[in-house]
Amino acid sequence: MFSFGGYSLPLGKKTYVMGILNYTPDSFSDGGEFFSPETALGRALEMEKQGADIIDVGANSTRPGSEILGAADELARLEQVLGALKNKVSAPLSVDTFYPECACFALENGALIINDVSGKYNEEIASLVKKNNAAYIVTHNPCGADKSAEYPDGAPVEVRKFFLECLEKSADTGLGFSHLCLDPGFGFGKSRQDDFEILRDLRLLKFGGVALLAGLSRKRMTSPFDGSIPADRDITTSAANAVATANGADIIRVHNVPYAVQTAAIADKIRI
Repeated sequence: MFSFGGYSLPLGKKTYVMGILNYTPDSFSDGGEFFSPETALGRALEMEKQGADIIDVGANSTRPGSEILGAADELARLEQVLGALKNKVSAPLSVDTFYPECACFALENGALIINDVSGKYNEEIASLVKKNNAAYIVTHNPCGADKSAEYPDGAPVEVRKFFLECLEKSADTGLGFSHLCLDPGFGFGKSRQDDFEILRDLRLLKFGGVALLAGLSRKRMTSPFDGSIPADRDITTSAANAVATANGADIIRVHNVPYAVQTAAIADKIRI
């Protein structure tokens, strides 16, 4: 069960779709398209209507080559976008941040999930999540999107070690496993080959009672040929998401919600 607020999402029977809402001018795929309170609200409502189970709001781009905002600047963006979405969007809101002050603001202003791509289990954020009966997504990310780390024993083994550490820390901080979600971090500190190995061996990263998220949407590993632009990768993203679902992913994080909903509907019927 993946639990947050008044929601309890059963695991293993249905793949949940997390729609991406980038409130940024510079995200790798759709940066700038929804960078106003009005367009952000319109996009959130559109994805909700299309079948998104969760709306994931990001105010700080982590694309390759991006300049990471400080906490104060990210908070200013969150004030704008959450002010527009609060009480107007029915789907539960997730917020991408690795700053405790931004996480605190988000949880006090409508967010029920904190999606942390820092690559660390942040005990302060975990405490805030627990206090607010929310959920915490932790991502494996050893060195950001601009570099590939070395994995002597293979990327899946290293990610599994990190996940086991997160489970230990979650137990230590008293955050129930039903409030935790683990993300292998496709594209973060990994070569394309690393990403494909993780996707192939995703079942090694699945722990009973803990949600597993696959964030594959339009990333470099889904490029069918050199030079393709992110917006042209929705079909290949769907193929990768089908494999992820068959291999145990509970949540797929996507830009194209209709494609993901259809992919999940079929993949769930043949899930082993």
